[in-house]
Amino acid sequence: MKRLLLSVILLSSPVAAQEVGRVGVDWVGNDIIIEALPDPGVEGVTCHVAYFERSFLDRVSQGNWFEDPSNSSIACRQTGPLRVGDIDRSPEGEEIFSERQSIIFKSLRITRIFDEENQVLIYLVHANEVSQGSAKMSISTVPLWNAGSQ
Repeated sequence: MKRLLLSVILLSSPVAAQEVGRVGVDWVGNDIIIEALPDPGVEGVTCHVAYFERSFLDRVSQGNWFEDPSNSSIACRQTGPLRVGDIDRSPEGEEIFSERQSIIFKSLRITRIFDEENQVLIYLVHANEVSQGSAKMSISTVPLWNAGSQ
């Protein structure tokens, strides 16, 4: 029973992103992080997400210790043969990734939406903020031409 529970927890946990790039943007040590994230529900799709990470020196000088900016960008591409699994097909889509950007109030999220009529996967990256929400977002699309055929 313990082994089954552990398997369920591991399989249902969000997919982990892998840092593939880090670009220093100023003299105080702020960076833009680039992470690769395979879609857990669609084999053959990888998203690359870029976001800003504040340095210790910036946090000390600017205040607001516990939070990174909401700015982010996403690009998703076919990186292998496409195989669509059991994904959420509702207009609200399915969150496939979440990463905290503050201790309590903000997280970076990626939601996948399936546009069935046009056979396109839409990936939306945005910040989820408790107060005032976030208008900063970016989308990327992956067409499903010939998905599953072969």
